[in-house]
Amino acid sequence: MSKKHVGFTVLGVLVLAGALWFASLDKETRGLLAALPTDRDVLSWRQDQREAAFRAMDRIPLLAKASTISASPTPLPLNAGPALEIPGIDAYMREQHTAGLVILQDGKLRFERYGLGFDASGRWTSFSVAKSFTSTLVGAAIQDGYIGSLEDKVSQYIPDLRGSAYDEVTIRQLLTMSSGVKWNEDYEDPAADVAKFNNATPDKGVDATVSYMRKLPRAHPPGEVWHYNTGETNLIGVLVSSATKQPLAQYLQTKIWHPAGMEASATWLQGKTGHEIAGCCIQAATRDYARFGLFVLANGNAGGKQIVPDDWFAQAIVKQKDIGSPGRGYGFQWWTYDDGAVAAQGIFGQGIFIDPQRRLVIASNSNWTRASLGPEPKARDAFYRQVRALIDAETAAAVAIPATAAAR
Repeated sequence: MSKKHVGFTVLGVLVLAGALWFASLDKETRGLLAALPTDRDVLSWRQDQREAAFRAMDRIPLLAKASTISASPTPLPLNAGPALEIPGIDAYMREQHTAGLVILQDGKLRFERYGLGFDASGRWTSFSVAKSFTSTLVGAAIQDGYIGSLEDKVSQYIPDLRGSAYDEVTIRQLLTMSSGVKWNEDYEDPAADVAKFNNATPDKGVDATVSYMRKLPRAHPPGEVWHYNTGETNLIGVLVSSATKQPLAQYLQTKIWHPAGMEASATWLQGKTGHEIAGCCIQAATRDYARFGLFVLANGNAGGKQIVPDDWFAQAIVKQKDIGSPGRGYGFQWWTYDDGAVAAQGIFGQGIFIDPQRRLVIASNSNWTRASLGPEPKARDAFYRQVRALIDAETAAAVAIPATAAAR
């Protein structure tokens, strides 16, 4: 056989192998390859690229590697409750570009629906919903004795911050985003810190986040001004890992994922120096995001064991800082409502809404038209109000029926 024929034969084998490999991929990965983003900047991706990538962030070669979080050996069952009929739900999901929506009430599954070709077995990225997981790990580290107090200085646990604007900042001030350090979180500004810090070259031998953050100047005295800062959540992750001597994903698996009964494995994207990006990018099933809401409603008690201090969520999910928006505030990496509800929120429509009064959890994953400035946020808040009103109507009807029977 000539070299030419050998070349064609080898090429044919490679083409066939490639075709078989592509056919073996799940539908999410095939969709990903059809709309593969061409750069690492999530904020610049087109909507079709985001739709493909958000379900497969841990499988995009141009992004960072990801740590794996295994499923719980004892998954928490989500038993079905009465189906919740929601007027206008089809239009809402279409306008929100919703991939997954799970509603639990009083521990029962009341509503579950998927879109965009996504399903219950897939993993969707969290974006800043991860912040609320990260802050909860601080509570776990305090409960375990790895962290002494929220009043401890951050530099006590991250020595590379000594001499920087963070030297005198406390853990509490990091949790409430009131460090006073200057930061730009404008998602649509390519020169903003939130866009630049993931691409910055880290100092040799220093964690990538710490390397960038320790160069920032001070804008206000610590503790006085609330200012949203994803980089600071990344610092919290470094702090937890430093204190526990464990990778963040491993500590999440041990303290939350397994005890809370998450039924699917998850992943957590890593930064340039191998540390999980604590302010972003857990990939998980929508049902498991909802289970985290149940963990919060249980006050951090799972399997009869208290994972965080008894008073942790009494502090974490109530307003600690005013954010300049009526009826809203900020806790420990949670967005608070003055009526007692709380939410974990991520750009492009990721969220876990928790209403302790109604024992209600709404987990949603979406692909909004803009990171946070489009029409979708207000519509989602309206949807939360709609679901709460439906629950209240059910409760009122249940109370009215015995009263009517007694009158007879």
